[in-house]
Amino acid sequence: MKLLGRKAFVTGAARGIGRGCALELARAGADVVVNDRERSPQAEAVVAEIQALGRQAVLVEGDSFSRPACESIVARAVEALGRIDILVSNPAFSRRGDFLDYDPDLFDKTLRGTLVGGFHISQLVARQMVAHGGGGKIVFISSVHARVPYARSVAYNAAKAGLNHMAFTIAAELVRHRINVNVIEPGWIDTPGEHETFGDDAIREAAPTLPWGRLGQPEDIGRAAAFLASEDADYITGTSLLVDGGSWLRGAGARPDAVPS
Repeated sequence: MKLLGRKAFVTGAARGIGRGCALELARAGADVVVNDRERSPQAEAVVAEIQALGRQAVLVEGDSFSRPACESIVARAVEALGRIDILVSNPAFSRRGDFLDYDPDLFDKTLRGTLVGGFHISQLVARQMVAHGGGGKIVFISSVHARVPYARSVAYNAAKAGLNHMAFTIAAELVRHRINVNVIEPGWIDTPGEHETFGDDAIREAAPTLPWGRLGQPEDIGRAAAFLASEDADYITGTSLLVDGGSWLRGAGARPDAVPS
């Protein structure tokens, strides 16, 4: 219960990585504001799961891709819990396509949703942290796409690479306020969105070929977020943590058959 008494805010928390982060923060003792674009059965289920763990949970719906909505979301989150000690910023939008044919409007939307949305929500929360005093923890959910230029992902690659550098800049500026700012780079994570993109069969076939012999799970990312949000990570800021089961090492010869069963 390393986060007991802490107040956390997770965007995009209805499913996938956001859900995994919200639940793991709660398991570590935090009360959690669950944000998603709209009130949905999935979002309400996350709130119920957190409450079943004995923690306070509040659903604050709103589109974290726009500045006015972010202002409303943060204001309601602070009203619900009194303050925000921990932010897990998880907005993202991705559509794959060939560079030569990629829709410029889709490129702009990807950067707005994945990069600009992260700026808005983190700036507003950081202002609250500074005003309240006592430091804070900001964790951006980036991607291994920030360092690996996967084909047919020009917009998402650019957005995540920009997100990393933005986070490191924010970390440099918030050091004096004792606000830790870090990045998590997930690899291939078993989320509903990945199943929608690639299909169940393709994911089932691909999983054993990955260096760790499986896709990551949302709770893998959630546990990393809980660590970075805890006092165990007090001396860590301005860094990126790969949580990818060695996917980054595939070019170096990392093989699933070398992983102990």
